[in-house]
Amino acid sequence: MNTLPPPDYSTLSPEEKDKWWAKANRDICAREKANGAARVSSAEPTDDPADAEIPPPNGPDDHGTVRTVSNDALNEEAIDLKIECASSFAGKSIPERPWLVPGLVPDHTVTLLTGDGGVGKSLILLQLGMAVAAAKDWLGTLPETGRVVYVSAEDDLEEIHRRLADITAAQGIDLAALAGLHIVPLAGCDAVLGAPDRRPGIIAATPLWRALVAKVSQIKPRLVILDNLADIFAGNENSRPEARQFIGLLRGLAIEQKLAVVLAAHPSLSGLSSGSGTSGSTHWSNGMRSRLYLDRPKTDDGSEIDPNLRVLRTMKSNYAPLGNEIPLRWEKGCFRLDGPKGGFDKLAAEAKADRVFLDLLAKIQAEGRDVSHKHSSGFAPTVFAQHPDRSGLSKKVLEDAMNRLFGAKKIRVERVGPPSRQHSRIIVVETDTSEESNGDEL
Repeated sequence: MNTLPPPDYSTLSPEEKDKWWAKANRDICAREKANGAARVSSAEPTDDPADAEIPPPNGPDDHGTVRTVSNDALNEEAIDLKIECASSFAGKSIPERPWLVPGLVPDHTVTLLTGDGGVGKSLILLQLGMAVAAAKDWLGTLPETGRVVYVSAEDDLEEIHRRLADITAAQGIDLAALAGLHIVPLAGCDAVLGAPDRRPGIIAATPLWRALVAKVSQIKPRLVILDNLADIFAGNENSRPEARQFIGLLRGLAIEQKLAVVLAAHPSLSGLSSGSGTSGSTHWSNGMRSRLYLDRPKTDDGSEIDPNLRVLRTMKSNYAPLGNEIPLRWEKGCFRLDGPKGGFDKLAAEAKADRVFLDLLAKIQAEGRDVSHKHSSGFAPTVFAQHPDRSGLSKKVLEDAMNRLFGAKKIRVERVGPPSRQHSRIIVVETDTSEESNGDEL
């Protein structure tokens, strides 16, 4: 079959070419199998479009070559495609969505944690591994309990030992309690789990990956931590097909073994500057069901508020609300909550945030300054987040407090200044003390 490829082939994207090649090759296999042939043979050119040669995925370099199909491909038995009718769900109880960490790390899939080098990704993941293995809390949440496999391609065993000593001391437990935490030390070794195949655009599992899967099958963990993407993925991070295939490799493990996978990665320079925490192909974010970003809180001019402060943000979640922020402080070798975190004691945390907002509003006004409800240089949450008396609250937490206080009619907007130069400011709504005292007397 020696004919030219379709005229529009060169305009297709790499992904479209892959899909087109796969479909066309299946059609050829089926046709040749029906004719009893064992391979696509070299034949005289024909005018039959059905006999047109399918070009290789990266474009036809030589239209005179013949594309062959192996005997195995031609003799492969038809796949029994399973199809479920939606009406079969009727009368069945709705399955609960499984979480490893409620609202943060979904179970049976892959979560991506990104953060700049040195921000503390490895430490925070080691704390998560400890919490799951020893049935302890993690940053104000209660993860599910079970065994953990921690693949470390960045820190050696001695460093992991030192960090776990600090983490367990903070939790008041002994290292002996971590029998369920299994460490795979790969620092300084070839840690590649997925690498380019001889076929262009294909990511293949390495022998190390197969060895890891075998160990996971034996240990049966609830969580597998992979630290770091740059060490375990040898493909092109900017290639969507390669990113998709590697994520599929990890997700297959999560689904088959019924566990959660958390993958650590570094953001690109643009991901750092934009605050998105992304890197490489957009599929590293789009292909994940959850993506977390560990960052250093900064002022509007980009300066660091406190070198020991961090904030863990939910940047993407297919199963939970976005915008969740957990303020953290590095202290004595591990991260601790710095201020309230919505989830555990939500009402108490919100009450504290409301009180801090009102206190800061009073202090700012006592200094003869005004703050606004509008997004500007005087936006109240922005101003308050930079105040030393903010009690560790982030801008997002303070903005939520402002909206609650407006809804409760405890603060309002007032217009001040001459008619030609009026501006708005936030003030506290004054209560009628006489009515309150009468009510107390009754």
